[in-house]
Amino acid sequence: MTTPNRLAVLSCAALVVTTAAGCASVEKVAGGGDGNGAAITLGTTNGATVFDPAGAYQIGSWLVLNNSFQSLLSFPPGATVPQPDAAESCQFTGNDTMTYKCTLKAGLKFTNGHPVTAEDVKYSIDRTKKINDPAGPVPLLSTIKSVEATGELDVVFHLETPDAVLPAKLASPAGAIVDHQVFPADKLLPNDKLVGSGAYRIDAIENRGTSPSKVTLSPNPTYHGAATKPENSKFTVRYYEKTDDLKAAVEKGEVDVADNSLDPATAAQIKNDDQSGKGNLRVAEGDSGETFYLVFNTKDDVGGKQAVRQAMAQLIDRKALAHDVYAGTVLPLYSVVPAGVVGHNTAFFDKYGEPDVAKAKKYLTDAHITTPVKINLTWSRSRAGAAELENVKKQLEASGLFQVTVQQEPDWDTFIANWSNDSYQAYLIGWTPDYVDADDYISPLVVGGGAFHNNWDDPQISTKLVPDSIKMTDRTGGGAYAIIQNRLADAVPMVPLYQNKSFYVYKNGVTGVDTTVDNTSRFRFWLIGRNKK
Repeated sequence: MTTPNRLAVLSCAALVVTTAAGCASVEKVAGGGDGNGAAITLGTTNGATVFDPAGAYQIGSWLVLNNSFQSLLSFPPGATVPQPDAAESCQFTGNDTMTYKCTLKAGLKFTNGHPVTAEDVKYSIDRTKKINDPAGPVPLLSTIKSVEATGELDVVFHLETPDAVLPAKLASPAGAIVDHQVFPADKLLPNDKLVGSGAYRIDAIENRGTSPSKVTLSPNPTYHGAATKPENSKFTVRYYEKTDDLKAAVEKGEVDVADNSLDPATAAQIKNDDQSGKGNLRVAEGDSGETFYLVFNTKDDVGGKQAVRQAMAQLIDRKALAHDVYAGTVLPLYSVVPAGVVGHNTAFFDKYGEPDVAKAKKYLTDAHITTPVKINLTWSRSRAGAAELENVKKQLEASGLFQVTVQQEPDWDTFIANWSNDSYQAYLIGWTPDYVDADDYISPLVVGGGAFHNNWDDPQISTKLVPDSIKMTDRTGGGAYAIIQNRLADAVPMVPLYQNKSFYVYKNGVTGVDTTVDNTSRFRFWLIGRNKK
């Protein structure tokens, strides 16, 4: 995925030094902005591979991109409607949602000193679509026909079809603006060469094998946008492979903030201690749009049988998962679209109700499927570890209808590659929204096999219901999203399991965490500081 970088002449050249240290490497970029306040470290088990916006579509990557790259618009804390960031203004023109015009703020600069222009905006979108990375965010840009730079600061998006949620898509890293003089047009830029115009600049990246293990950032002194003045002088993101490693880092004080990655028992204990005034850790809890699914490879001989998928949907007890495995730190999920998002319904509960062995058996019997059905369930990362799918296995096997093997692929990159090339029968994967809208759980996950590459498609959804609903300013989609969710509950290309609560643990004295916890899933580095002693 990462290819050799073309040489670029920079007005403020970046010096890159790479050294080997065991199996790790360190990539340092000279310079960095001055900031006020203490240094902050955040720990997560959410994986990251690349940070080039054209190829990045992972939670751990977007965590950094939301703070180091600028988009035309962004989501302020607590907002569900994007507001101007790099743009001075944006609006649809005419009586439909086919043309979208933005005017950039004057005087914006990348961290290398190059100006941010309308040409860069056009180049960024065109480049992502041209590279068309299979693991990238290009599906979010599918409605864009062309982008036109009509002046130094003015840019116009011409759409293939009406798209009322285009502003929200552009407010995600899919709409990140890159320097056309630095980023190659036809391939991804290596992580150590990145240049952005966001509130922070990336100063150094340490790698564990081919994946980042630590990213160090500092405030960007030339930033001009929606973010407020940073409350810290440096922000470090540490990526942990296991929840036990993150737990140990919290206990040793190596991190100041830990995200939803902590194992459920630890999170519940810290919450209880916080409520009783014990210990040195505090909890910020709130809504979240993060969802988790058991996804089926519908080309597989087993996962490809609708009756098998329906029987499993009939047997899985989400309440037991939420209580027994996650200690109440998640909510049972009964649709692809989570609760709290306009257009959500409870399609899976409406169709299947409570777990019922007799009903599950009937699905298999009517389809002439011999039991027990043998199926493999694969996972890579889960804050509950193997306990999550082991609980699902227990539920399925208790029916006498299934024989389940649970397997882990510990390497995240291999896990992504294998689900993309049909190596798994069924696999556990989470989704963090790009924007808060029902469409963000439909278009990228359902149409044409979606980001999870499950090989399933429903032409009625992809060619009729989605195009009709996406153009409506009424974000219930005029009832279309209810129809889509009901069709998904019947076909079961994936089983919704649960949605996370936003749950951040932080040291006593750290400030600002409460202000950034919302269902947009943006963690705004600049808000996090520390009480002055």
